[in-house]
Amino acid sequence: MPSFSEQRLPFEAPIYEMELRLGEMETQYAKNRAVGDTSKIGEQIRRLRRELAALKREIYSQLDSWQTVQVSRHQQRPQTRDYLDLVFEQFLELHGDRAIGDDKAIVTGLAHLDDMKVMFIGHQKGKNLAERTACHFGCAHPEGYRKALLKMRFAAKFGLPIISFIDTPGAYPGISAEERGQAAIIAESLMEMSQIRTPIVCVVIGEGGSGGALGIGIGDRLGMLEHTYYSVISPEGCASILWKGSEHAPKAAAALKFTSRDLLRFGITDEIIPEPSGGAHRDHREAASNLKSFLLRNLRELKGVPLDDLVDRRYEKYRKIGAFVESIAAAELLDEPQLNGKAETMV
Repeated sequence: MPSFSEQRLPFEAPIYEMELRLGEMETQYAKNRAVGDTSKIGEQIRRLRRELAALKREIYSQLDSWQTVQVSRHQQRPQTRDYLDLVFEQFLELHGDRAIGDDKAIVTGLAHLDDMKVMFIGHQKGKNLAERTACHFGCAHPEGYRKALLKMRFAAKFGLPIISFIDTPGAYPGISAEERGQAAIIAESLMEMSQIRTPIVCVVIGEGGSGGALGIGIGDRLGMLEHTYYSVISPEGCASILWKGSEHAPKAAAALKFTSRDLLRFGITDEIIPEPSGGAHRDHREAASNLKSFLLRNLRELKGVPLDDLVDRRYEKYRKIGAFVESIAAAELLDEPQLNGKAETMV
C-alpha cells in the first residue's frame, strides 16, 4: 500500500504515465542545454505539457460519484490549516470549550481576509498518523462543536462575519461522545446558526459527512469545491445499511447524488468553486486562490444586507430545501393520513 506521500488514484494512471514521460524529457532537455542543442526537445516538451493539461481536464470532467469521494479524501488534498496559511493574512487560534477541553478536530480563531476581520471555524483531519489520531481523523467530539458555538456567539457580539470550512466524514461516533451530548450540541448548533446575527459563509473543502458537517454548516452561502461531496451519510455507511457490506460503497455513492454538481442542481449548494486541473491536491495555491475569491465576493455581498433580512433569508433558504408532492394519490401510495382532502408528503 502506498504511503501518504505516494497515494495514486487508479483513474489517474494515464496522468502519472504522461508526467513520467514529461519528467524524463525535461531531464534530457537539461542535459542538452549543456551542449546547446535544445530546440527539438523543447518543442516536444511544450506539446506534451499541452497534452497533459488536456488529459487532466478530460479525466476530471468525467469523474463518477465514487471517484469524487476518492479525490475528496486524497492524502495530498489541502486541509483547513493549509488554507489558513494560503488564504488568510493573519490567524490567531482560540482554544477550548470552557467545559471539557480543546478538540483538535475543529480549529477556531480570529483571522484577516484582505481588509476584513473574520471568525474562522473549520474541521481538521491531520496530515500524518500522529496528527490524524489527535484530530480523530476529522471527527469532532461535542467539545469541538461547543467550542465552535462559543466562537460564533463571540463573532455575533462583535460584528464579525463567520467563515466555516467543512471537511469531515462525520461527527465522532464513540460512546464517550454520546455520553457528553453529541446529538444535543449538534442540534443546538443548527438552531443557533440559523439565528446568529452576522454573515456566515460555509465551504465544503473535502468531505461533508452527515451531522458532523451540518454542525458547522448552516450559513447564508454554501460553496463546494469542485471535487467534494456533501451527504446525509458516507457511502460506506449507506452501503452497510442497504446492502450489508461496505464493498458496495461505489453503488451507494451513485445513488446518494451528493457531488457538487448534483447539489447545485438540487439547490442545496449555492456555487461550485473550481479546482485546478487534476484536482486541488495537484496545486494548493491555485485552489486557495479560487477559494479566496469566492469568500471575498460573498462576504462583500452579504456585508450590505440588514441583519434582520439576513437572518430571515437564511431561515427561508433552509426551509425551501427538499421536494414535496401534494396529492391524495401520493398519500394512498405511501399510506399517509389525508388532511382536509389533501395529503402533504415529503419525498
